[in-house]
Amino acid sequence: MDVSNLPYRPCVGLMVLSPQRLIFAGQRIDNTAEAWQMPQGGVDEGETPIEAALRELGEETGLAPDHVNVLGESQDWLTYDLPADLVPRLWGGRYRGQKQKWFALELTAGDAAINIATAEPEFSQWRWLDAPTLMDKIVPFKRALYTQVFEEFSALLKR
Repeated sequence: MDVSNLPYRPCVGLMVLSPQRLIFAGQRIDNTAEAWQMPQGGVDEGETPIEAALRELGEETGLAPDHVNVLGESQDWLTYDLPADLVPRLWGGRYRGQKQKWFALELTAGDAAINIATAEPEFSQWRWLDAPTLMDKIVPFKRALYTQVFEEFSALLKR
């Protein structure tokens, strides 16, 4: 299957920061191997990226918009390609990967507001991680994207 002609799935990503500037990371519930990531999800038709980001925030972390401050938005859409063997198994084989608009958010409500036991859980557990530790725990095909996200929001990662 030649995936190079397939489009990217429009998506958002969320870098949720603690007041100490650690990053929210969740262990994917659908993966038995270590597969930690930041919240992300598709943009529904008619939805703006920030609307999608705040919806995904609730769906994946249980956080409401008033639990966070939006600190920033990526200048451009960032992309990653799926490994070729995953393309037929995800999203009906319609996409080569994702193009994501990223948002940096600061948690203002405290850890008790986080509830990953949502209606359709994405994560089996969560924790606060620094950027280098998170880079070690994500799937390899997302590392270049995460490097771009961390570079773009580097000023926000400083305490």
